[in-house]
Amino acid sequence: MRISYPEKTRSNAWFLLPILVGMIGEIIAFFILRKDDPRKARNCLYVGIVFMIIGIILEVLIAPVVPGLDSGFNVNI
Repeated sequence: MRISYPEKTRSNAWFLLPILVGMIGEIIAFFILRKDDPRKARNCLYVGIVFMIIGIILEVLIAPVVPGLDSGFNVNI
């Protein structure tokens, strides 16, 4: 038996949470929105995952190009 909750439309500002806070923001947005607006909750998860993948790709592409990021950091221990 599945409990159905009345669907309320929520603000599109909820998409800012996964964009600005990252993976924690997408989880928070999902659990807050899942009963009121399940479609927006799912979309917040997707937005967070997409931005996480874009961040990983940019990190892999840009990190080797930045000069001065060697493993030693010129520190003598």
